[in-house]
Amino acid sequence: MRVPLSWLREYVDLPATETGRDVQAKLISAGLEVETVEHLGADLKGPLVVGQVLTIEELEGFKKPIRFCTVNVGQANGTGEPQEIVCGARNFAVGDKVVVVLPGATLPGGFSISARKTYGKTSYGMICSGDELGMGDDGSHGIIVLPPETEVGKDAIELLELVDEVLDIAVTANRGDCLSIRGVARETAIAYGLPLRDPALLDVPGPNAYGYPVQVSEPLGCDRFTARTVSGLSPEARSPLWLQRRLQKVGMRPISLAVDITNYVMMELGQPLHAYDRKLVQGTIGVRRAGEGEEIVTLDGAKRKLHAEDLVITDERGPIGLAGVMGGANTEIADHEEAEGTTDVVIEAAHFDAVSIARTARRHKLSSEASRRFERGVDPAAAAAAAQRTVDLLVLLAGGTADAGVTEVAAPSAPHTIAVSADHPDKVAGVEYGRETVVRRLQQVGCDVYGQDELIVTVPSWRPDLTEVNDLAEEVIRLEGYENLPSTLPKPPSGRGLTHRQRLHRRVGRALAGAGYVEAPNYPFLGEQVFDQLLLEADDPARRVVKLTNPLNDEEPALRTSLLPGLLGALRRNDGRGSHDLALFETGLVFNPREEQRVAVPLPVDRRPTDEELDSLNAALPAQPRHVAAVLAGAREQAGWWGKGRPADWADAIEAARAVAREAGAELVVRGGQYGPWHPGRCAELVVVAEGVEKVVGHAGELHPRVVKAFGLPARTSAMELDLDALEAVGDDTPRAPGISTFPVATQDVALVVDQFVPHAEVEDALREGAGSLLEAIRLFDVYENAEQLGDGKKSLAYALRFRAADRTLTVDEASAARDAAVALAGERTGAVLRG
Repeated sequence: MRVPLSWLREYVDLPATETGRDVQAKLISAGLEVETVEHLGADLKGPLVVGQVLTIEELEGFKKPIRFCTVNVGQANGTGEPQEIVCGARNFAVGDKVVVVLPGATLPGGFSISARKTYGKTSYGMICSGDELGMGDDGSHGIIVLPPETEVGKDAIELLELVDEVLDIAVTANRGDCLSIRGVARETAIAYGLPLRDPALLDVPGPNAYGYPVQVSEPLGCDRFTARTVSGLSPEARSPLWLQRRLQKVGMRPISLAVDITNYVMMELGQPLHAYDRKLVQGTIGVRRAGEGEEIVTLDGAKRKLHAEDLVITDERGPIGLAGVMGGANTEIADHEEAEGTTDVVIEAAHFDAVSIARTARRHKLSSEASRRFERGVDPAAAAAAAQRTVDLLVLLAGGTADAGVTEVAAPSAPHTIAVSADHPDKVAGVEYGRETVVRRLQQVGCDVYGQDELIVTVPSWRPDLTEVNDLAEEVIRLEGYENLPSTLPKPPSGRGLTHRQRLHRRVGRALAGAGYVEAPNYPFLGEQVFDQLLLEADDPARRVVKLTNPLNDEEPALRTSLLPGLLGALRRNDGRGSHDLALFETGLVFNPREEQRVAVPLPVDRRPTDEELDSLNAALPAQPRHVAAVLAGAREQAGWWGKGRPADWADAIEAARAVAREAGAELVVRGGQYGPWHPGRCAELVVVAEGVEKVVGHAGELHPRVVKAFGLPARTSAMELDLDALEAVGDDTPRAPGISTFPVATQDVALVVDQFVPHAEVEDALREGAGSLLEAIRLFDVYENAEQLGDGKKSLAYALRFRAADRTLTVDEASAARDAAVALAGERTGAVLRG
């Protein structure tokens, strides 16, 4: 919400010395997030004056149309003589009043104006457009043409209100009242302890039987609808400069007088309005849900197919507007330049259900200033005042006549009251405010407060976010100043420290970082189309997701069941920005829906929840195991004077998984596998054994080429993902001192020839088991393939076996016997034979 300081001063008598920065500090202290203060015209310096075009000479022989003009600027140039100016704009004629900047002036951006020769003429100044003065788009796409009655020679800086300060406020979802000058003025008045001149306090006539006919068929979606009619508007009437400038300062573009007035009142009071051309409305105006399949062309020219939950405004022909979002093109107010301008208008000021409007706006991907306000909460009591304010401005600025008829359809409602203890804010904040302070602050907000120790608080209509006692406590606390709350550090019981899970999480992160990986946390959201990109089967459990009711992004409405999509996206972005040698990792939760869906019960805030309440809440949440994943691309070892380097490959992904398993104290079995996103010939299945039962806890290897293409990744990208909680469950990470033997080691090397399809892991397992308890370590140190020496379809695996006994020095015969037993079992299980 952009708030001009000059507009704010109309409703609050701020000290003349107060700057936008001062107001910003006050509002931030009161809990409003003022992001920036924009200084309009800070570097603007005159002379900038009103001039009248006397003559226009078209210059020939140039690539674009050029005009040589003489302009009367009065005595502003010191001589009273016409000012000669070269201009390329075409949207003005002789006799028009324009804005002229004279030599010696400086325009926004530090652009200095001086006399200069151009197109064969000398131009003494410039005729200005709105963009050149930092005013924004006025819809003219050319220079500013002022009203005919504007005085020649008048200071245009003052006339156009070019110097001002604008506060840009990031309004949170619960403070819809601050999406208006009225709401921000109220907060400013409270912050400064000054009275507020409420612009909504107007004399409004009561409803009668002569108003425009309105029928509300959906009172739950529209609990209030006010209609007023103004006749006899001048089609030639244009928005005055002050109105245009205020709209531009708040970020809106002037369109036409009737539309500008409704936008102005919306920004002033926070109540969205809509003006219909009365001659284009046929019959009674209605409010109902759309029929399935109905269509409407909205003001943006788009044809939209309506949903049965959409709330629409209708006449006897059908929908003429999406309620609270955007009007229809078939009742649009005519522009003043059109042949038949609008002379009679029907003003709509209604109050719509916030959830209904939010869903409609999101369904149609159509966010408007009106929908933004209805979604966050609009004051229902302001509808009649906003309609009256619109009528008054139309009568004043367009020469119209307000019809006597007033229509107001309102569903019965009662003010919302809350019973709260006078010392409840004290208990929440840990500060003794006292009853008088609590009552005073609540009354400043607009509440009616009665009672002594037990207060009965009636919430004002413009604060629908105040629903329970803690909301009232928050109002007192923020107005008294968050900075005044005492800072008390928690005192945890000694000796507890981090949990086992937290320690493992940190160790895994340190281990991967030490191996050269960079942590890249990602948002836990995804779109279900990513499962097709990952080549998951239709019945894969990972496709069962938890969907969010109100996602941040409609394209990613589900919670992740894998860390890979986020990591692969991060790798793609970094590769696209020039970082090609990448090793990224992430540890985080994934979310798996439970078979039985339960509804969570809200927990109390005035006491610690019981164990039963916490168990009930946890039972309603999806399962959230912690996973760890890593992705690699580009070079794993850089080339240089020390060597050629090497690219990252599937073996690095498997080694990353082994590093994680070591930190968890788990024994990881690595064997060939095939799953979704991994290349079927370069995928390792990662298995642990728990109570004699094997469990697959992850996969690692090179990604499938189709996955690489679908995600836009570098060729030969590798990845791994592990269930960290499953590793923790089977692991034993109790620190153990290494065994140090005083006896020497006996090393035996064996080279075995096996079929190419036999995995190394199976051969190693057979060797380990056959060697028995004397085997201390085994290491594969060579893989050799040569059809001429080994035969077709064969490979040689060379292993170094280390034998050692704890109580004696092994003899050669003992070591050789253990080696022979290992080779024999490997031959029995895998068909391995000793290489000749």
